Amino acid sequence: MSNGARPPAQQIKAMVPVPGGTFRMGSDDHYPEEAPVHRVTVGPFSVRAMSVTNRDYAVFVDATGYLTVAERPLDPAEFPGAPAENLVPGSLVFTMTQGPVDLGHISQWWTWTPGACWHRPEGPGSTIENRRDHPVVHVAFEDALAYAQWAGEDLPTEAEWEYAARAGADGTAFIWGDDAVPGGRYLANFWQGDFPWRNNEADGFAGTAPVGSYPPNALGLYEMAGNVWEWTTDWYADGHLADAETACCVPANPRGPSVESSFDPGQPQFSIPRRVIKGGSFLCADNYCQRYRPAARRPQMIDTGMSHVGFRTVSREGVEA
Repeated sequence: MSNGARPPAQQIKAMVPVPGGTFRMGSDDHYPEEAPVHRVTVGPFSVRAMSVTNRDYAVFVDATGYLTVAERPLDPAEFPGAPAENLVPGSLVFTMTQGPVDLGHISQWWTWTPGACWHRPEGPGSTIENRRDHPVVHVAFEDALAYAQWAGEDLPTEAEWEYAARAGADGTAFIWGDDAVPGGRYLANFWQGDFPWRNNEADGFAGTAPVGSYPPNALGLYEMAGNVWEWTTDWYADGHLADAETACCVPANPRGPSVESSFDPGQPQFSIPRRVIKGGSFLCADNYCQRYRPAARRPQMIDTGMSHVGFRTVSREGVEA
C-alpha cells in the first residue's frame, strides 16, 4: 500500500545534500550490537534519495558488461564442505515456510538457488520486468561498489548512513518517532505477522516495494527503513566503541574497525570478511528481527548477495557544510 504518489523519475536518481554535524549513534535499548550510544561527527556529503533500482543497475551493466558475483562460477577452495551442486553461480533466496519453524536456523527460509541473480531474483524463470523501479538485490559488496565508482560516487560509511537516516531525529527508535505504526499508518516496508510463514501484508507488500513508495524522512530520503538492507563501507564488529565523551574527542568521519574484527567467530571455516549493512528490509518482523530502525546493523559477508540486500550511493565532492 503506497503512502501517497510516487515521486517523478528525476527525483528517484536525485542526490540530496546532507550538512555535516554531530549526532548520537547507536542504541542502548534494542540489540546488543547497536550499543553503546556514542557521539560521532560527520562531514557534509550528499546521498542518493532512493536505493539504486533494477533499472539503474541495468544501465550500468549494459554500459560496462559487468558480471555480478552471483553470476560468476564459485571456487571450491573458498567453500570447504559445500555440496558440488551448490558450487555454481547463484544466490540466496528467501522462501516462506509452510508453518512455524525454529527461528535459530535461518537455513529453513534461505535457499541457495542456482541461477538467482539481480535480474533473475528468484532464479531461472523469474524476471525484473515488472520490478524495474524496485531496489536491485542479489548484489555483493563489490557489485555495489562497482556501480558507485562507475557513477563517480561511493558507498556510505555506517556513520554517514545512520546520520542521514536519522535526519536530525536523535534518540528516537524509528526514523519517524518511537511508534512503529503511528496512528495505524505503515511508514516502511517490513513484515507483519509471524515470520517466516505468515505475512498479512498490512503495509501492502509481500516482497520489495518500488522505491519512493513510503514518505521520505526530513531530509527527503526514501526507504531508509525497511524494504532492503543497504551496504556500507565499514567492517563489522559486535558493538560500537565506548562513548567518545569519555575520551579526548568525538570521532570525526569514522571508518569503522579493522577487517580482522569482521570475521565470523561462529563460522571459522569461512575466512570471508563482513561489512555492516543498515536499514532493515521487508523481512524484518517484530517476532524475529525488529531492525527497520536507524541504529540497527547487521554483518554481511562481502561476497554474498541476497534477495533483501541492496544499496544507495553517496558523494563527498562539492558539498558545503
